[in-house]
Amino acid sequence: MRWAHGLLWLYAASAAAQSVEGLYSLVKRRMPDHLDQFRFSINSSLTHLDGYDQFRVQSAPNGTLLVEGCSISALSSGLHRYLTDVAHVDIYWFIGSRLHLAPSKLPALKAPLKGASMVPWRYHFNTVTFSYTTAFWNWEEWEVQLDWMALRGVNLPLAWVGQEKILVEVFREIGLTDAEISTFLSGPAFQAWNRFGNIQGAWHSELPESWIDQQFDLQKNILRRMVELGMTPVLPSFTGFVPMNTTRVFPNASIIRGSQWGGFPLRYTNDSFLQPFDSHFAQLQQSFIGKQQAAYGNISHIYTLDQYNENTPSSGDLDYLRNISKGTLKSLKDADPDAVWMMQGWLFYALSSFWTNDRVEAYLGGVENDEDMIILDLYSESIPEWRRTKSYFGKPWIWCQLHDFGGNMGLYGQILNVTQNATQARIESPSMVGYGLSPEGQEGNEIMYDLLLDQAWSSRPIDTPQYFHRWVTSRYAGSGSVPQGLYEGWELMRSTVYNNTNLTNSAVIQPTVEAQPGINGVVGSTGTHPRALTYEPADLVKAWQSMYQAGHSAPELWKNTAYQHDMVDVTRQVLDNAFIPLYLDLVTTYNESNASPDILTQKGQRMLQLLADLDAVLLTSENFRLSKWIRSARSWGRGNQKEAAFLEYNARNQITLWGPNGEITDYASKGWAGLVSTYYMPRWHIFIDYLKSTPTASYNSTAFFEKLWGFEQQWQEQTWTSPEPTGDKVDLQKVLARVRLASHSPIPLLAAARPLAHSDDHGFSQCRVLFEVFRIKIRSAIPATDAVLPGLLIECDPSIKSLILKYDEERHDYIVEDLDDENYLVIKESQLQNLKARLDHDLDEKIMQLDESESE
Repeated sequence: MRWAHGLLWLYAASAAAQSVEGLYSLVKRRMPDHLDQFRFSINSSLTHLDGYDQFRVQSAPNGTLLVEGCSISALSSGLHRYLTDVAHVDIYWFIGSRLHLAPSKLPALKAPLKGASMVPWRYHFNTVTFSYTTAFWNWEEWEVQLDWMALRGVNLPLAWVGQEKILVEVFREIGLTDAEISTFLSGPAFQAWNRFGNIQGAWHSELPESWIDQQFDLQKNILRRMVELGMTPVLPSFTGFVPMNTTRVFPNASIIRGSQWGGFPLRYTNDSFLQPFDSHFAQLQQSFIGKQQAAYGNISHIYTLDQYNENTPSSGDLDYLRNISKGTLKSLKDADPDAVWMMQGWLFYALSSFWTNDRVEAYLGGVENDEDMIILDLYSESIPEWRRTKSYFGKPWIWCQLHDFGGNMGLYGQILNVTQNATQARIESPSMVGYGLSPEGQEGNEIMYDLLLDQAWSSRPIDTPQYFHRWVTSRYAGSGSVPQGLYEGWELMRSTVYNNTNLTNSAVIQPTVEAQPGINGVVGSTGTHPRALTYEPADLVKAWQSMYQAGHSAPELWKNTAYQHDMVDVTRQVLDNAFIPLYLDLVTTYNESNASPDILTQKGQRMLQLLADLDAVLLTSENFRLSKWIRSARSWGRGNQKEAAFLEYNARNQITLWGPNGEITDYASKGWAGLVSTYYMPRWHIFIDYLKSTPTASYNSTAFFEKLWGFEQQWQEQTWTSPEPTGDKVDLQKVLARVRLASHSPIPLLAAARPLAHSDDHGFSQCRVLFEVFRIKIRSAIPATDAVLPGLLIECDPSIKSLILKYDEERHDYIVEDLDDENYLVIKESQLQNLKARLDHDLDEKIMQLDESESE
């Protein structure tokens, strides 16, 4: 670990000279009423035996909390440990800061809290996160993100915003025209892939210069705050990708065309690559880094540079590969003698057929001094390339959790790999120097990312049951004591949803709802973009029920933003899961029975109704609305309607067709209200209509996709005009109550509040129930014997003749009420799912039988 020790000694020395004002500012931003209760102090003697960050938090005699650490990041981590474990408050994605909810007088500590990092670096960000998630963020959103990172001990974040400003200046300096440069730069939602040479140009329009300038200013704010909070930003550098007409100004330069990417037309891919052993590469690198240092100051010497992200090198010759990396490092060192090259190790997995071990070793071998490079093992939890490459042949590397592709939002996790395997890697590999988060999109499953960052401070694999319990406490405690139902719900999700061990599914699940419709290939896919569930859907329903009941027992939870967000998120997944059997039923019926249009209409309508309910649930939370994404994009137009329209097109295209011709359709799909109702639902409607009008033997996928393509293309050109929802539409409690009454709903009803007096001898054969849903009355007979309805036991009074399912305002739930005696029917919660499934399955037949018996 010589490299890590040497670098960390320098880092600790610089941290000792840093001001702690950045931490006081953080406290002032997030919990101003508590500012006087904290005291921060750099203590260089607090250093882990291996030289890594260490903190100590203790109560001072005057009642303040003294937070000490050997670096700013150590201090932030100590502050976070106290806030979560003692004050039970935290700051979160989407929800924002709940730190102000800490007790007005912070609890005193009986004994000091201590912590020591097991690794020198805690890294954050995938290069493409800057497109999938943060593309349209404003400064306020970045402020929350940076405070979140600081408190979780992140000290090595990628800072990948606004680099086009410097790149344009570099290109102008060598004589390229603005028109030539413009044909190279991609749209705001796709800049990540332009930066490492997958695509070029912006379909639909050109990248506005106003966008370039605004993003440059935003980057200045981001970097300033990162430094204040004790982080070492990983800065951009010149990668070698240039506009096609660079050959005009450098006619003798070694410029080649890169490989095609993603099926894109040649106009938008095969980027020109200036090879690093050409002297012009060093010239442009020095220009880029010089201008960057002039703009931001001398704040970091670590640079990100990825040349072969899903691009195939033009030669597999070992000397060629070695010279590429050798020339690249030389260009960095010429511009900054202290430069360290950081690269993502994704290329070795994505193009593993090319990157054999001898080629990996040759490419990395061009960097002769191991200390000059850091490699992000980008997908360690599922595809640990560090093992195949013998710890990258001795180069320092960081164990990363990728977890999410495209910003998909399915609930998913690998708690054992993130704790046990991450710990084992640290023990086995002497060149491992950190833990990192590398999700393509930061859209959910926050607990999985917290888990890895906290694992960085634990010498043993974290005990996940205890960890989830503590996490739930700090997430919800701001509204008082945490109901047991929340602990039970999260524990059930921990042991199922977040405990995937079958790595045929190696990332976040993409909901079937969001898939492009078809009669095959829609469900059950595995791999890095799977649609196969890794748990029993019924287990998630049980978790949902526990969480919902918590709101019943503690009504104040419905005003808790964390609870609201999580209830929407879990409900979203429950409904997504319920869509799968509805889809399979439709397709099976179509394929096997040559079903009539009426039957297909009936089955299709159930799918569409579920989508309508899903959209209604999502609409209750701003964080689950398409309008937020579009509004954020358009806001960067700053009143220029043409630019705002281009920005909205980018926002729409990325999450749907992903390319001018649907090259990566639905890769970045999202579970958002508005997207469900205006895009996914109409697509499924087109599919259902096609099945109704097309005999099974005549099904033609090409003809169907032509119909679909017309709609998908038209949707790209639309603009969002719908007003933000208000009133009952954003009342999650009321929306959930309505959704749970739907005939297809997988969400069980709660039992009635009080039981009837009854005897074991039921002297009747059926109870009559009248369900009133949105003014539509549905009648059905409920058999009262186990023989007729297996697994269902109904406790009711023989005198009851007519019942109604009614909303009770006091209980905030639907109850079954006796119309005659004003008593309640009690149905056991565990049996309600069976009841609803049975009623839904043969509802028409039951109504018909009931009507016949009445007529007799």
